[in-house]
Amino acid sequence: MDKLTALSLSIGVLAGVATFLAVGPASGVFFIWAATIAWAAYFFLGATKEALKNTIVCGIFGVFMAWVTAIILTGISPDTALGFPAMAAITVTFAVVVLCLAANFSQLATIPASVLGYSSTFAYLLQTPDKLTQEVLLGVSLSNPLLVISISIVVGTYFGQFSAQLAAKWTKE
Repeated sequence: MDKLTALSLSIGVLAGVATFLAVGPASGVFFIWAATIAWAAYFFLGATKEALKNTIVCGIFGVFMAWVTAIILTGISPDTALGFPAMAAITVTFAVVVLCLAANFSQLATIPASVLGYSSTFAYLLQTPDKLTQEVLLGVSLSNPLLVISISIVVGTYFGQFSAQLAAKWTKE
């Protein structure tokens, strides 16, 4: 079959598998939205071994930076002199500058993947009740975004690689 059809079918089939995992046996540990963001990033970055490495390493770095930011945010008093919104904005500003400056290290040079990890982590923390707490952030459990979002990024990136490999097998030259 042609390349687009093969890729469409492989992505569709594996999206079904990923959905089954996310709403079934891996529910609460594997988030389909975080996985598909990483999956898309893998293709956006070229669907190569380098893309696989960069999506995972930089994605997890973004998760780490968001996790550190979240810990700092949970320590800001609501009645701080500048107010919580201003202090949160300042905290995020510094964290994102560090995240981007880390691109000076070749291993962390794929800023878009780092931002996707950062954003995915805050999506989880801000949209899932009772997760943006020091108890969750500093706990050793699968509620901790450092673990659960990283797992989703790694699994999603590999789903991207597997869909590319499957499509290649199905493509008729």
